[in-house]
Amino acid sequence: MVKSKAIKKQSESVAAAAFVGPAFVLLIAFLLVPMIYTVYFSVFRYQIMRPNDITFINIENYVKLFKDPDFWHAFRNTLYFTIVVVPVQSALALALALLVASKTRGVAFFRTMYFAPQLTSMVVISILWTILYNSNPSTGLINSLLTSLGMESINFLSNPRTAMNSIIFMSAWQGAGYQMMIFIAGLQAIPSSHYEAASVDGANSFQKLIYITLPGLKSTIKYVIMITMIQAMKLFTQPYVMTKGGPQNATKTLVYYIYTEGFQEGNFGYACSAAAVFFVIVVTMSLVMKRLTTAKE
Repeated sequence: MVKSKAIKKQSESVAAAAFVGPAFVLLIAFLLVPMIYTVYFSVFRYQIMRPNDITFINIENYVKLFKDPDFWHAFRNTLYFTIVVVPVQSALALALALLVASKTRGVAFFRTMYFAPQLTSMVVISILWTILYNSNPSTGLINSLLTSLGMESINFLSNPRTAMNSIIFMSAWQGAGYQMMIFIAGLQAIPSSHYEAASVDGANSFQKLIYITLPGLKSTIKYVIMITMIQAMKLFTQPYVMTKGGPQNATKTLVYYIYTEGFQEGNFGYACSAAAVFFVIVVTMSLVMKRLTTAKE
């Protein structure tokens, strides 16, 4: 009996290793090793077009990075995008989830349609919205609608004051579908008996939202905010496709800055130092967000 239990335990360990092993190997190969090499190359002067010409320069790349006004400008753009898009996208996703969770006719079709952007490449969506934002009313659908209403056309992507906000609007629309599905799962986990008891006590819909739904979604809200913040910090595709970081660097983010320095300018070592600092910023913001949400409990 003891022997059979030992054999069973051993077979379970082998099965667990077989399932976890490949993921663990991929994690090391595509996450841990690149991180180590990023930190390693960050202390070298390394031109990507001259791989044999590599010189150890200690922390010179970091000193240059912190003195570079373009880096701080990209950091401010990234921070602005994150601060605005996270609450907007999360609130929109929650509102959509509440709408879909209601027993309204046609919500299944609505849920499918609003989740559809998640199944489409961000490059394709960025190209479509670039056309929608076109300042020419004969080409841009949004400006065509504005001019038909007697309003002036807006240079959504060519004006530094509106370019980032236009990307924020598009990003919130595209990403809310994924968070909506997470909120729907959270809503389904709330016992229906809570709502029934509230109805017996005479609570209205708003009171149910404040005292039952939102407290029941506390963990879900924390998770959605965390993943949305991390995704927002990694903003790259939309500025790259829609504005190329312009106009006047108004949409140049930290990831776009790293890409420019590493693959356009060829300063691979300098780009690695920027990537290392970016990693520290994301981890720090994640820890601060976790601490804030935990403290509120």
